[in-house]
Amino acid sequence: MRLDKYLKVSRIIKRRTVANEACSGGRVTLNGKVAKPGAEVKPGDVMTIRFGDHLGKYEVLAVPGTVKKDAAAEMYRILEEDSAMASERQAGD
Repeated sequence: MRLDKYLKVSRIIKRRTVANEACSGGRVTLNGKVAKPGAEVKPGDVMTIRFGDHLGKYEVLAVPGTVKKDAAAEMYRILEEDSAMASERQAGD
C-alpha cells in the first residue's frame, strides 16, 4: 500500500491530501529514509512523522486495504510520540 494512503487509512493523518503533502515535503521517513507518497508500506516498517515541532514514530503492524475507524489503531504501534501530538490525537477522537 502507498504510504500516503496508509497514513490516511490508519488515521495517523486524517486526510490523504495532507498525508501526501507531508510526504512530499520531506516530513515523513520510512525506515530512516525520507519517503515519497508512493513508497510501499509493509508490516515491520518504522515511520517517523514531523509536523512543526511535533514528532511521532510508529511501527507498521498491518496493511489492510480498508479498515473501520475502531480498528485503525490496530494497524500501527506508537514507538515514540511527543506529548503535544498525543494530546492532539486524543482531542481528535
